[in-house]
Amino acid sequence: CEEIFHIQVAGLAKRILHAHAQTAVVGISGGLDSTLALLVTVMTFDALKIPRDKIIGITMPGFGTTDRTYTNACDLIRSLGVTLREISIKEACIQHFKDIDHDIHVHDVTYENSQARERTQLLMDVANQENGLVIGTGDLSELALGWATYNGDHMSMYGVNGSIPKTLVKYLVEWVANNKVDEASRATLLDIVDTPISPGLIPADEHGNIKQKTEDLVGPYELHDFFLYHFLRFGASPAKIYFLAKRAFGETYDDATLKKWLHTFFRRFFHPRSLCFCSGFCRRGKSRNPGRCCRYCRLCARQTGRGGQAGCEGRCGCEGFRGEENPGPARRAAPYGNYGGRGGVRDRTRQGRRRRSDRPRTTEPVLTCRR
Repeated sequence: CEEIFHIQVAGLAKRILHAHAQTAVVGISGGLDSTLALLVTVMTFDALKIPRDKIIGITMPGFGTTDRTYTNACDLIRSLGVTLREISIKEACIQHFKDIDHDIHVHDVTYENSQARERTQLLMDVANQENGLVIGTGDLSELALGWATYNGDHMSMYGVNGSIPKTLVKYLVEWVANNKVDEASRATLLDIVDTPISPGLIPADEHGNIKQKTEDLVGPYELHDFFLYHFLRFGASPAKIYFLAKRAFGETYDDATLKKWLHTFFRRFFHPRSLCFCSGFCRRGKSRNPGRCCRYCRLCARQTGRGGQAGCEGRCGCEGFRGEENPGPARRAAPYGNYGGRGGVRDRTRQGRRRRSDRPRTTEPVLTCRR
């Protein structure tokens, strides 16, 4: 946990210095993701020798904010020595609902996403006022499942949790609570760890408790993070992931439950109307094979009951997409092929000597698909 946390701090510190930002703006909801983002920001400012009061922690109560999450957000901001600003989004959202003629009593996707976009607008505008950066709070699990509001909380100026799965976020917050903060902050952090995971967009129940729980809607994060790890790190097929999940969680979840959430994972990961999330991993992640993405897409479609349709349908730009059911395995190109390698293109002159062309060099091995 310590090494991962320091990697987050180092990345944010480099971005702040490069952007010449004078402050950082963080939206604090009282949940795990925003808490970790605030902790990383605080430790980054300490490392850069910048006063903590330069950080602006904004809590934005809405229709689904509970007393517990609101109190934890305010207490954490104060105990860490961060500047606290409270901006309610209720009146702005009510006016917005009137403008678009939406019934406020209909708690549909419009009702939820309007609140998320209003919060993002506030954070961006305050960052413009203060010449600062909006620190993103979304984690890897939410990005993989598409559990975010487009043009809302899915965007920021620098996302510190973008490579941290939800289960690891919980461990990191707990580790910071036990090793990096005072007693007042520790008590708040531990209560945040015990708070149910929720986007907080639906009003609480009659007892004031959280009504909208994320894991009831998209599934347990311990399962999704398990699926995500084996899928991205090892390229395991859905059948193999299901086999491994039965061995790992067989005593906790029955077979029907595992199949249900595995299907949900791949359905959301390869949603045909969303951007192809796997394209980033083809180009930047562990998978260096640009043709692997779409073949996985078809394989997952067959093994999860979605027929033979590829989720990204070539929109990720990977060369493996050819429109047929089985595009064939990808192969590694020659070290100095037509697209350039680490040393550029080599060819032989009539004298038998090798020369290099002036083609631009690349830092990654080039992979092509067999046609």
